[in-house]
Amino acid sequence: MHRSLIVATAAAAMAFAQTPAQAGDGRVAAGIFGGLAVGTMLGVAAAQPRPYYAPAPVYVEPGPPVGCYWTRGRPVWDGYRGVWVRPRVQVCD
Repeated sequence: MHRSLIVATAAAAMAFAQTPAQAGDGRVAAGIFGGLAVGTMLGVAAAQPRPYYAPAPVYVEPGPPVGCYWTRGRPVWDGYRGVWVRPRVQVCD
């Protein structure tokens, strides 16, 4: 659809471009303004929004078994940070 609009706009621009322009009667400014207007119309017609494609579905791995839970483990010395930390551990019944 927008290709036919581009062709029609270009044909209209060619039809109006047949008259010669002279600097004394102000037609140069009208030609510049008309050229910018036609260029804007062509650019808008050519830059239609692209179709949106939804992202692929994400399949999530099932969670832990029902009898499992997360808790804090025993304290461990972290030599990099220089502190005692209690890491999270998973406990399953």
